[in-house]
Amino acid sequence: MAGPAPRRQLRPLAALALVLALAPGLPTTRAGQTPRPAERGPPVRLFTEEELARYGGEEEDQPIYLAVKGVVFDVTSGKEFYGRGAPYNALTGKDSTRGVAKMSLDPADLTHDTTGLTAKELEALDEVFTKVYKAKYPIVGYTARRILNEDGSPNLDFKPEDQPHFDIKDEF
Repeated sequence: MAGPAPRRQLRPLAALALVLALAPGLPTTRAGQTPRPAERGPPVRLFTEEELARYGGEEEDQPIYLAVKGVVFDVTSGKEFYGRGAPYNALTGKDSTRGVAKMSLDPADLTHDTTGLTAKELEALDEVFTKVYKAKYPIVGYTARRILNEDGSPNLDFKPEDQPHFDIKDEF
């Protein structure tokens, strides 16, 4: 004859139920309701150099994009800084990682190439990437170079889970 289940076995289930009931941000539905899908931003896409160049702030009705560390940001909300004739317009329509690291608008520095940057420049790059671009501007994609090698083969160093705004749930 089996007796009632020990109270200890119920505690983890009760704790889980309490966490699920009180956890902010978890979707909640009631019986008979259809769950609402989570809100999502614009789809993220892959940009070739030619495609990214179309978003350099020259057209009034086009968004303004720039890439840093292979991540493409929509900087249209900062049009006074990045639009046509604005002080940082030279950074737009391309991956300007080196220029951001060196705080340079020299055309020779407006490239993705980080070869030869000092530790201080790389630190400055990471700080500006995180505290300015990731903090202020939406990510709209990645440069093809970040994911593909020059010959079109996959970049084996690319790890989606290390990318900003990557969510494994979006992949399945």
